[in-house]
Amino acid sequence: MASQKLPRRIYKYRGFSNLTLESLVADQLWYADPSTFNDPLDTRPSLNADLDVQALESVLGRLVENRVRAEMSAAAKTISYQGPKTMDHIERHSRRRAEQLIADIAYNATNPDYDFGDPHVFLLGQYIEEELLRQYDKGIISFAVRATCPLMWSHYGEQHNGICIGYSVPAKVASDINRVEYGGSRLVDASDVAKMLGGDETARKKVDSAVLLRKAGDWRYEREWRLTGPRGLQDSPLELEEVIFGMRCKSPVMYAVAKALENCGRAVKFYEMREVASTFKLKKGPLDLDELAASLPRWSRALHDAFDQLP
Repeated sequence: MASQKLPRRIYKYRGFSNLTLESLVADQLWYADPSTFNDPLDTRPSLNADLDVQALESVLGRLVENRVRAEMSAAAKTISYQGPKTMDHIERHSRRRAEQLIADIAYNATNPDYDFGDPHVFLLGQYIEEELLRQYDKGIISFAVRATCPLMWSHYGEQHNGICIGYSVPAKVASDINRVEYGGSRLVDASDVAKMLGGDETARKKVDSAVLLRKAGDWRYEREWRLTGPRGLQDSPLELEEVIFGMRCKSPVMYAVAKALENCGRAVKFYEMREVASTFKLKKGPLDLDELAASLPRWSRALHDAFDQLP
């Protein structure tokens, strides 16, 4: 991945919900499965089969062996069934699975219905793509570098009813967060996959970038950065710095979030989104917590009781 300068802040736009409040209070983040992203071409590389059949078979064989070995090792660990014989069985079974798949592909490539190029290379390329994606079990959290983007507020901030959460990035997390590249090709060279399997770190970074950090040019307005880690709910490795409320965010929501983070162990700043007069631009301004607390929480019966005292 190319050298990059980390932004001072990264922002997560969210609609407000119980889950949003829970993740804020617990200081946790959800690392999503890339297959759930709204763009089906996102994290979907296409293989450039720039190797001969024998080399492609070798790449596919190693990918399949790695996957089957990992699956069987995890199963053996779960049932506490380990030892030299177990590991030997796993190795032999993994190798047989890879050899059988490669033999099946070679046989299917002789199908006379295929009337394009080299069917053998095509089928090997398809299976390598599938195996490559199956083994990318990383989760992704998407962030923006701007808290004032109107499109981001509309698309991800619940049309300004939600919030935007600002984080700083500690130095020890820097290697896990990277800028998304927009446009270009979805191609991944099979030769780079082969080098990656051989332990070449430069090739691994190229493949990682192609799989995890490449999007269509139409998404460029997002200026996205991605944090990778184990899938699912995890403790946040970032530092929560600020919460910005959308222009339509309700006062009780603002109050609830501010109170919930009151004793979180660090000073979190609160802002509200405002318009720049006579323009379509947005700016953030400090939220007046004292003014908010003066009217909330409210007791609706108090108003009725006041009128009850009238003669």
